[in-house]
Amino acid sequence: MTTESRSFTAAQPVARLDRFLTEQCPDLTRSRLARLVQQGMVAVNGAPSRPSQPVRAGDVVELTIPPPTPLDLAPEDIPVPIVYEDDDLLVVDKPAGLTVHPAPGHPSHTLVNALLALRPNLSGIGGTQRPGIVHRLDKDTSGLMLVAKHDAAHHSLAAQLQARRVHKRYLAMVWGCPRPETGTVDAPIARHPADRKRMAVVENGRASVTHYAVLERLPEASLVEARPVTGRTHQIRVHLASLGCPLVGDALYGRARPSPVERHFLHAATLAFRQPSTGETVEVSSPLPPDLQSALEMLRESPKQYGISPVRGV
Repeated sequence: MTTESRSFTAAQPVARLDRFLTEQCPDLTRSRLARLVQQGMVAVNGAPSRPSQPVRAGDVVELTIPPPTPLDLAPEDIPVPIVYEDDDLLVVDKPAGLTVHPAPGHPSHTLVNALLALRPNLSGIGGTQRPGIVHRLDKDTSGLMLVAKHDAAHHSLAAQLQARRVHKRYLAMVWGCPRPETGTVDAPIARHPADRKRMAVVENGRASVTHYAVLERLPEASLVEARPVTGRTHQIRVHLASLGCPLVGDALYGRARPSPVERHFLHAATLAFRQPSTGETVEVSSPLPPDLQSALEMLRESPKQYGISPVRGV
């Protein structure tokens, strides 16, 4: 990738340089433009500039965009299905057990490492040569995730998420049966006051909304469709547990009990969004993976046959 140069001549006065750049460069985020100004990559009439500098009619604003900074991450051949792809983005079907981002103590074997191998030419997002992860899934949650190929697509998809225009549908298996069987959990979520590894419904937490509907009632459990409106950490797990119906296999928010699956039963099954360039609606679906499908069949046939303790009164 090479350095890119852009030049603009102001047709009318603008109160601030950062506002002028935002108007002229809709493909770049405000934070990216702010960093470029701070790095000395923006000049007004040939002179260094600052974000609050006024722009007058006739001023020439020159923007230099350096090539993305390489990440010190190794591509890894990790099987991750790509279920949709175009020039702006791709949608991957993340397997359970795969962490999304590298972190201290976990620098490799992540979705980012897999994407670097799958698509080596992914553009720089935010000035860094890395795949454009738009949102996350928990390590043990499987299913669909959006990945932007360049800054403009990332900006568009992130804006859709913020405006709640990306529609997500999850399939969850819970112990018991929620009451009512169709409803909305509107309960704020924050870190648990006594356990920093957990989230919880907290009075002064961040606004969190999940629509849900029971799809199938089983002897001891229920298959539930969950449609989160917001995107808080562990939101579906916390909200369903708050109804007295924790996810099957969820060791963090459920009680200790035998389970037909070795992880929590949660799968991101459907994503619907607007394609950044065309504005057309794209909807992508993913079937239950084999471990969850097998658990569903076990619970349908006979929960006691598999040593699953009855859960009465939840």
